[in-house]
Amino acid sequence: MQAGALLNANGGYLIMEIESLLMHPYVWEALKRTLQTQSLSIEDIPEESAFGTTSLRPAPIPLEAKVLLLGSYEAFEWLQNFDSKFNKIFKVRADFDQEVAHTPESVQLYARFIARVCREEHLLPFNPRGVAAIVEFGEKYVSDQNKLSIRFGPLLGVLKEADYWARSQKARVVSERHVVRAFQEHRFRYSLYEQKVHESYRDGTIMIDVEGAVVGQINGLAVYQIGEYSFGRPVRITAETFMGKPGVVNIEREAELSGRTHDKGVLILSGFLGSVFAQHHPLSLAISITFEQSYDEIDGDSASASELYAILSSLSGIPIRQGIAATGSVNQKGQIQAIGGVNQKIEGFFEVCREKGLTGAQGVIIPCSNVQNLMLRRDVIDAVKKKQFHVYRIATVAEGIEVLTGIPAGQADADGRFPPETVFGAVQQKLKAFFEHAYRMKKELDLKME
Repeated sequence: MQAGALLNANGGYLIMEIESLLMHPYVWEALKRTLQTQSLSIEDIPEESAFGTTSLRPAPIPLEAKVLLLGSYEAFEWLQNFDSKFNKIFKVRADFDQEVAHTPESVQLYARFIARVCREEHLLPFNPRGVAAIVEFGEKYVSDQNKLSIRFGPLLGVLKEADYWARSQKARVVSERHVVRAFQEHRFRYSLYEQKVHESYRDGTIMIDVEGAVVGQINGLAVYQIGEYSFGRPVRITAETFMGKPGVVNIEREAELSGRTHDKGVLILSGFLGSVFAQHHPLSLAISITFEQSYDEIDGDSASASELYAILSSLSGIPIRQGIAATGSVNQKGQIQAIGGVNQKIEGFFEVCREKGLTGAQGVIIPCSNVQNLMLRRDVIDAVKKKQFHVYRIATVAEGIEVLTGIPAGQADADGRFPPETVFGAVQQKLKAFFEHAYRMKKELDLKME
């Protein structure tokens, strides 16, 4: 935004960033007034602010210009809701996507873009494998195998850094290894906080088991966000079930460390338990659930499936394999829904397992609908190929609990009863025992009162 820009654009177009424009309220009001009157006047800031004196000014200049505002969704939403003149002046809105479909045509255009940048920025040419690595970066940036990022700012940075590493090795072309080196160096520069967090797992400050089996305990997965950089790490989730006032006690909520979306996810668990296990008698149990060693606010429902697995384990008395971490959102029908940050979560748990020792029995459970988002690091892919690490895809709670326990979840008969040797059968028996005990206690209390 420069003085005289609107005058220079008279008869043509003026492109402006809306965020920087809104930082100067007087300029914003003057712009709206100018576009409404179609005349350009010399604005006097002292007069606008009610300070100072008014000076002589030239006559208004007829204006015929098209103004294009560029900005974020948040800025436009705020203006459309709170500025009554905005929609009258700026009537045409166009949304620009940040990704395109991954097709042979879009890959060809990616290659042309790389060639043009190399020519204009005087970079070394990229060989076919180098171009393929950049295309892979475009997929990974949007975490979707079927999409490519068209945020060319970050892409340009990778091209220039890959060129630097190629020149440092006196190469004539930029190859795949130079692009990979650029990715690694970028990650290293941003990874100080990640390394500090990882040290807490290494020295045992944060307690995580990646071997054995424990009742009512599971490794959930969380994502840490530092600007545009994010990484995942496991977090221990525990559940305790006992007789008491029916309901789920969310310790994070009681401690005011739970966001609304996480609260919703926890409440959904009651709906699933009731629909599956309370068809013959009411639920007579209390549930206490928490994220262990978590002291910041938790939000999102991506751990709701993990919380449900911990509850089912506590009720059935069947232990959960600690080498398997789980992520996924669950609905009241027991279906597992997609979540965000799936790559960071898998890679984060892999890092901890590798630090503590890969056993070949470790892995992560993800929703089926997140398979298309898998864009994992090559060391994780290599470990999966060698069967040192596993990625399980599931669609229902039943499938997930079978992977975690190695025991069938169970199929209900026509009367809604599960086989006793299954996970759901053991849960049903425990809930029946709770109900019968509560019923006997109520009868004894009624007799004493008589």
